[in-house]
Order: sequence, then structure tokens, then C-alpha cells
Amino acid sequence: MTTLITNIKELLQVRDTNVLKLSGEEMKTLPTIKNAFLLIKHDTIVEYGKMEELTSLEADQVIDATGKIVLPTWCDSHTHIVYAGNREQEFVDRINGLSYEDIANRGGGILNSAEKLQNTSEDELYEQSIHRLKHVMKLGTGAIEIKSGYGLTTDSELKMLRVIKRIKKEFPVKVKATFLGAHALPKAYKEDKKGYLDLMINEMLPKIKEENLAHYVDVFCEKGYFDLEDTERIIEAGKKHGLTPKIHVNQFNAFGGIALSVKHGALSVDHLEELKDEDIEALKGSKTIAVALPSCSYFLSIPYTPARKIIDAGLPLALATDYNPGSTPSGNMNFVVSTACIKMKMTPEEAINAATINGAYAMGISNEYGSITRGKKANIIITKPVPSYNYLPYSFGENNIETVIINGEVI
Repeated sequence: MTTLITNIKELLQVRDTNVLKLSGEEMKTLPTIKNAFLLIKHDTIVEYGKMEELTSLEADQVIDATGKIVLPTWCDSHTHIVYAGNREQEFVDRINGLSYEDIANRGGGILNSAEKLQNTSEDELYEQSIHRLKHVMKLGTGAIEIKSGYGLTTDSELKMLRVIKRIKKEFPVKVKATFLGAHALPKAYKEDKKGYLDLMINEMLPKIKEENLAHYVDVFCEKGYFDLEDTERIIEAGKKHGLTPKIHVNQFNAFGGIALSVKHGALSVDHLEELKDEDIEALKGSKTIAVALPSCSYFLSIPYTPARKIIDAGLPLALATDYNPGSTPSGNMNFVVSTACIKMKMTPEEAINAATINGAYAMGISNEYGSITRGKKANIIITKPVPSYNYLPYSFGENNIETVIINGEVI
């Protein structure tokens, strides 16, 4: 099966030589080709260039992209898309003055989601989750990381990870799984944090490894949840089972979680709404990428990740949705890109780079995804006719996507 896309108004994120991530000043440049074509064979990008260089129109499928922008699909490197039910009442509670912490302290928040998930069958959890997945695929997401963390018991954490594994098997979207048992302290262990840590390390992790259910290990490193000592213990245990750390840090407080994560070779540190100069210094020279979650800041009315401070320090930055029932009930990467430009003062070029190639890096897949490069997977967005790529973040709330191709096939 070959697909030829012709008359492309502008082909974005063209990288003749693959790069794994972009840092600092590099993020300001988005290489493009105007009046372009793109040739896909099976599931792979095989050729592209200017229309005047196209020698043949022969292909099994020809798509005329006159007036349209073509770019790689979004790589959403931080989601909790596998969950049960919703938390709409907590949304109303926050409007009425309760904080995220207030809701958590009275048994809501993550514990609310955990109770719902524990009482939901694996098949029902799968059905709810793929409904969300199909929606975000239509919005241009072609690669997605999915975390556990709403189980908080061995059976329920494994249930979540098995659903993620099933999604990976049955859908063309690229999926990476993360074990986030350390998302909150279960009610049964409210006065016994050590007991829950022991449960994760001695029971959950060995079973996860036995069934090959995760690529990464995560911890909600935050005051009132898991401190630095807890985080280090879980990271070290995860690494012994072959899991690379990707850590929630600095959402509400900055107290050394970034330095600890870098020390242990974390692939990413995510949230960073609170950021100190020493956190910036800890990231310099490391392979750890910062991941911002602007729609979480939007929904909770908390500070936005200081993107300018991160990029201007010469560091890489990725964008992701944080799709979850409590703090970001949306997986729309288009809104994330818009919000990054509007609220975080990122340029369209920086935001698109952060949501494609750098998002792929934050999932460990930028050798195959995130750019228009020969030999990479053919995961492609074709927009509706638009004036320029600046229009994509400018027209927030508008769906500018006409066609999504994943693994060479229109979905």
C-alpha cells in the first residue's frame, strides 16, 4: 500500500537527518517545505520534497492537500487515559472554593478515582478507555504514554496495566506504559506508608516484570504524597526491574525532586509548575527532558510551567496533556499547543517542536516518531485549509484537523 500526498501547502518538521530532541535555541526553528509532496509506503515515510521534484503520481492512494498543512502526529508523553467514571462533582467543588488539596484531604481526588476503578471490571475499563483513545487519535495524537495509578492495590494496578497492554496490541497508535503505583497513599495504608511502599516493591513490581506490563516507573513526588526518600526507594526498585523513571515533580512544591530524578537518569520530569534556579541547574547537561502540562494549569488555575525560563536556559521542553479525570479531563493536544503559546509565551515553532519531536523523546521513541524523516513511521496530520501553521495555535478551540494517518493508514 502506497499513499502519496500532493500539493501540500507546507510540510512541517522535516528532518533529513534525524534528531532525538531539540534544546534551547534549536526549538525556535521548525524546518518546512512549501508546495510539497509526501510518499508513504506501508507504514513508513519513504520520500518527500517539492512538488516540482515529483516524477510520478503513481500510488495506491493519492491525497490532494491543496491549501493544507501536513505535520507529524502529536506525541503525548504524559496521560492517565485509563480510568473509570469521572470527577465532575469535584469540578463543581473547586468552583465553590475547595482546593485540589482540600478535596484530596477529604477522601476525594485520586482516592475517589481509585475506588471507582477498583469496582470496575477490566472489560468495562477497557471500553471506557478506548472511547477516549479513539477521540484523541482523531485529534491528531499518534503516540501516547499511559500511566497506571488509579488502582492502588496489586489487583487493580495490574488491571490497569493489562488494559494498557491490550490497547497497545489492538490499536495502531504507539503506546508506552508507566507504572504509577505511587500516585497516592491508599486508605488502607493511611497510617502505614512503609507498608504500601513494601507492597509496591515486593509484590507489584515483580508481577509487572513477570507479565511485561510497563516500560517506565513514576512517582508523585509531592508534599503530602511521596517525599524524596520514598521517591528514591521506588525509583531504585523500578530500575532493578528494568523500568526507567519518569517522575511527577514540582507541581505544587519544589523541594529537590528534579535533582533526584536527574541523579537516577530519569527520562523526563513532568509538571514543573514550581521551578527554582537550582532545578534548572540540575537539568543542564542531563538526558532528562522537562515536560509541561499546560491544560492542567488551565483547569486547576495553578501557575504555568515557566517555559521561557527553561528554553532560554538552553534546555529541551516537551508538551503533554496529563489527560486524567481530576485535573485535566481532556486529551486535546491542539489545545495544549495553543495554551503553551497563549499562556507560556512559547512561539508556534517551539510549541510544535515540543509536541512532536520532543514529545517523542519524552517517551523514548524519537528514533521512529516525531518528525518527517525518511524511514520513520508514517504518523501524519493533514489539516483543513488554513492560512499558515501559526493559525493552528491561534485558533484555539477550533478543530483544524481534516485527516489523521497512523502507521500509513487513514483512521
